[in-house]
Amino acid sequence: MKRCIIYTYFSASLIILGGCKKLVHIAEPTNSITTSETFSSVAQATAAVTSIYNDMSYSSGSFFYASGATTIYAGMSADELNPFGNGSDPYFTNELLSDDGTLLNVFWAPCYYDIYMANACIEGIQASKTLPGEVKKQLIGESKFLRAFCYFYLVNLFGDVPLVTSTAFVKTSLLARTSADSVYQQMISDLTEAKTTLPSDYSLFKERIRATSWAASALLARAYLYKQNWSQAVAEANLIINQSSLYNLDSNLNDVFLMNGNEAILQWQDINQGNFLYATQEGNLFIPYDSQTAPYYTLTDQLLGAFEPGDKRRESWVDSVNISGTDLFYPHKYKVRDASGGSITEYYTILRLAEQYLIRAEANAQMNKTFDAIGDLNIIRKRAGLSELDPSLSQAQVLEAVAQERRIEFFAEWGHRWFDLKRTGKADVALSTIKPSWQKTDTLYPIPHQELLTDPNLTQNPGYGK
Repeated sequence: MKRCIIYTYFSASLIILGGCKKLVHIAEPTNSITTSETFSSVAQATAAVTSIYNDMSYSSGSFFYASGATTIYAGMSADELNPFGNGSDPYFTNELLSDDGTLLNVFWAPCYYDIYMANACIEGIQASKTLPGEVKKQLIGESKFLRAFCYFYLVNLFGDVPLVTSTAFVKTSLLARTSADSVYQQMISDLTEAKTTLPSDYSLFKERIRATSWAASALLARAYLYKQNWSQAVAEANLIINQSSLYNLDSNLNDVFLMNGNEAILQWQDINQGNFLYATQEGNLFIPYDSQTAPYYTLTDQLLGAFEPGDKRRESWVDSVNISGTDLFYPHKYKVRDASGGSITEYYTILRLAEQYLIRAEANAQMNKTFDAIGDLNIIRKRAGLSELDPSLSQAQVLEAVAQERRIEFFAEWGHRWFDLKRTGKADVALSTIKPSWQKTDTLYPIPHQELLTDPNLTQNPGYGK
């Protein structure tokens, strides 16, 4: 998918947007939209921004980086998921080739398409002379949040990537790769600005399906953690944890992924069209069709063995089906496989409160504030029905406890395990003993071959040839 095709598709999406079920019910745009008309009214400008959410959450028969693919492919790349009946899957064996179609069509191109849409919205809204000032700030804030969200996954999957912040095709079509550090700087800048312009509650949106200032803080806390800016990670996590009027950990683990739940900071509302009505893509792909059918993906022995005895997360978030005398275990965080009976009770959870406790715990542990870190870990462990940690644990032991809680709390969820192994330098130790073909360079996916052909300034990641 070349960039010019992506640009054309964005223009078309604005024209046909009225034919799609939107996340937020607003007046439909006209059938013929010029760039100036797109951002001439609040309804039209809002439609343009919500079309980005729509594209990310689209789940009617296919899935992309923001609607299940990151969980599944990164879960296979790590030590979480087995592709049932397909042990040669290149994401599972970590033997990816740069011409793998999923790299381009599920990760790279959709990410850059959504970035292009965000850039188009930022430019169009900034240039608008008719939109109210507060509306402009909010919609630009949402667009910058979504742009940062895309770059977070691009940089953690591929490493250095082109940093595109405009729609100027001539300037952006042949960009070289930008360092991951610079991409993070842009993400942090976007999120810091978004914090100041996004609403501080959900009264405008009615549901938890669009970015608020707290969503910006949540992603910012994660970015600071990944960049080892411990004090800032703690500061952002504090802001969210202290919002007890909005966010609380669900005492019942089966309620964590319900639509508009207490723990949800941001969720996608799934768009269902045609004859196949899915609730969430992960519910559809993880839950077997019936008791006689094997799941597409099963949990690895390594993950199942990592649960402590009595951990309620094993009871609530793991299920099994017996096929030919063998129990096959699969993720069961989402309980609804399809919505054909009007049974949508879950939205796809993007950011949730538990992560902020574990971000704060890890950052405090890194600063040797082990007492504070253990306190946050015990909050997560208490919900899981586990005993409190010994308050005399060393810094190293607390960091190991953080890694354990992150592994269990976020298994089969948004690639957390894959990213954690890489950023903490533990991928080689964890994966080399269970993956015969493992190489150190496997921690990054290859740049798609077609992108190298269309942009001669791009270079390939080590381990994948030219």
